[in-house]
Amino acid sequence: MDSKKKQSPTKERATFSIAGELGGIDLLDADYHHQNFSRHSHEGYTIGVIENGAQQFYRTGGNHVAPQGSIILVNADEVHSGHSATEGGWSYKAMYPLPDQFETISHELASGLSSNGAPYFPSPVVYDPELANQLRLVFETLEKSTNRLLRETLLYGVLTRLMCKHGKRPATPQDISKAQRQLKLVKEFLDDFPSADISLQELASLASFSPYHLVRAFQKEYGFPPHAYQIQTRLRLAKKLIRQGHTVSDAAQEAGFHDQSHLHRHFKKAMGITPGQFAKQVAR
Repeated sequence: MDSKKKQSPTKERATFSIAGELGGIDLLDADYHHQNFSRHSHEGYTIGVIENGAQQFYRTGGNHVAPQGSIILVNADEVHSGHSATEGGWSYKAMYPLPDQFETISHELASGLSSNGAPYFPSPVVYDPELANQLRLVFETLEKSTNRLLRETLLYGVLTRLMCKHGKRPATPQDISKAQRQLKLVKEFLDDFPSADISLQELASLASFSPYHLVRAFQKEYGFPPHAYQIQTRLRLAKKLIRQGHTVSDAAQEAGFHDQSHLHRHFKKAMGITPGQFAKQVAR
């Protein structure tokens, strides 16, 4: 028997904050060891720098590994997951700018990016030490400095550089098929009414599909079956309500979750933090 004492598991840590620039940008500073993110999506992009260890994650289309010093890029609304790629876990800092915030900046650019659209980042993991250092400086400045001119200058600069170096013009949609338009109706209903208690048959009728066809076609188009996509819209609503000062219990009920424990389970798997912890941090 090994005489060495077993080390106690390292406590996981996740700190959310909101920077006031560009109308508000979510920030995350985290150390994870056993966290296993379920497949989920965010309204905003994920832009993160791996500080220690390595993360393995799924981004629509395949699995990827981001080692120390690399930059993770996930587009808005893109399905992704995440867990440690090493025994020691991983640490990273990330921001979640919204498409509208990128559009605000892209209007100023004379590059090939669309003047009225946010960029698309084709590479899930990029190796750009200079840009990674600039991102670290932005995270440190947003955390420690109250100089608004400095904060805005650095943030605008790093997002502009990111778009110019690693962003592409979003693909221009070709003629949208009738089936895609029907699926979009279902998605828009779930986006607009996340707490609605609607049946699969009712959604299928909205799209003029059979229930079976709707589940298969919706997952192919959006990366989730309708019930799983509904969970994402409910999480977004709960997160918004908690930020507005609602209690976790009220947010769970308003967003359509069965109860607080139901919200807790899905929130932790998607956000890496409990709704109670999130409420305390965004209230600071």
